[in-house]
Amino acid sequence: MVRRSRGYRPTLAAALAALGLLACTPSLNWRQVSLAPSSVIALLPCKPDRTTRSVPLGGVPTELTVAGCDTGGATFALMAATLPAGRAADEVLAGWQQATLAHMQAGDTPARVPFSPPGATPLPHAQRVQAQGQRPGGGAVVAQAVWTARAVPGGGTELLHAVLYSERPQPAAADAFFDGIRWP
Repeated sequence: MVRRSRGYRPTLAAALAALGLLACTPSLNWRQVSLAPSSVIALLPCKPDRTTRSVPLGGVPTELTVAGCDTGGATFALMAATLPAGRAADEVLAGWQQATLAHMQAGDTPARVPFSPPGATPLPHAQRVQAQGQRPGGGAVVAQAVWTARAVPGGGTELLHAVLYSERPQPAAADAFFDGIRWP
């Protein structure tokens, strides 16, 4: 007899199923990570390096927490920031997308679909994007990325950007990566 715990969620089942498909890939060793002070929980396929730095999000210096790693021919990165009450979260997400795509010199029009993991606040620029461009030192790169946000109780907004950079698209790895993102 199989019992389900009270914390069972269909999205967790989907993430575990996607991870099961990738289980045969020895370079992907998925683990749950957090990006404190953000409350977001995500999965990374390797032990992450971490840093915090100040970046201009929406033209205002903002503390950005970053966790990322390289494995299986890809770079996986998670970035989180908290905006105070009164800052336009969707505007900041739009600018963050634009800056990311400009930095990689994305060509053509990137493919975009809405992205709203469990606990997220639906916003027009909360999206999953796939784009082709150039690495800073040259060479082709494909970015599979998401941007999302969550309203913080008491005011403010947590923002999250997750990205997988690789030479060729890795849809199964990207699905597992993005399906593992959630807020409590």
